[in-house]
Amino acid sequence: MPATLDFATEVIDICRQAADANRDCPARRGNVIGLAPDNADDLMIVADLHGNRLNFEKLLAIADMDGHPRRHLIMQEVCHGGPEYPGGDGACMSHLLLEDCARLKTEYPERFHFLLSNHELAELGDFPISKSRRMLNLQFRSGINEMYGEQGEQVRLAYLEFLATCPLAVRLASGVFVSHSLPDQCDREPFDASVLDRPLSCADYRSGTPAFRLVWGRDFRAANADAFAQQVGADILIHGHEPCEAGYSAPNSRQIILDGCCSHAAYLILPVGQKLTQREIISRIASLHQPSIRCSRPMA
Repeated sequence: MPATLDFATEVIDICRQAADANRDCPARRGNVIGLAPDNADDLMIVADLHGNRLNFEKLLAIADMDGHPRRHLIMQEVCHGGPEYPGGDGACMSHLLLEDCARLKTEYPERFHFLLSNHELAELGDFPISKSRRMLNLQFRSGINEMYGEQGEQVRLAYLEFLATCPLAVRLASGVFVSHSLPDQCDREPFDASVLDRPLSCADYRSGTPAFRLVWGRDFRAANADAFAQQVGADILIHGHEPCEAGYSAPNSRQIILDGCCSHAAYLILPVGQKLTQREIISRIASLHQPSIRCSRPMA
């Protein structure tokens, strides 16, 4: 049975409030959140979740935002994946996790940051994503309609309003730059970093644009990472986007990739004002399901 009209209206209102909070975030300049000791003590970074509610809830408990009033939290890529509605038609429930992220933005408007990722950009731009012969965008919409019935399209448009205002990156004063991924071949085709400084438009959702390159890239060559770091003024790059069997990887001396969805999911809490080497940052990566375990060496 679809949700009531009142509940659908409440969700739409939350998404609009979250969009306003994105636009009005004091630490935001263009599409980048800037963190320094004057506005944050530390930052917890969570990568791809893809509808994994168990990991989401455990990570949120670890973040303990009320107990750490100067902690900021990054989450990203919750759409597409995870449990499905009963019925066997593949209707995806991950839209409910997107709603939870919108609620977090209204609860912690200055300290919770949902990064625009490739699967969310695909929803904004109607860019088809297929996996195992299943069209993820259609399954996502089917899930929305399963939950909200006739109000499904209005709820979906409210989701898009929220996503359209999400930042592309978080920059720490210590030289760390966090984005969903990095563009391919920045050493051959420099990244147009002006996209970080201006509002996004519908044209930015298309394939080949700077925003698209930023969230879809999988070029982990050292030369590419060095070029991108120089183009965005960073020392260390932290991303999601790439599945990591061990929960994280370090494909070169600049990049660290986290995975928040897998069975060995990992997360990272960084001090905002302290400059750390890649090895020192890796030593702070923790296993979600075995919190006492910390990684201490880069992955090959």
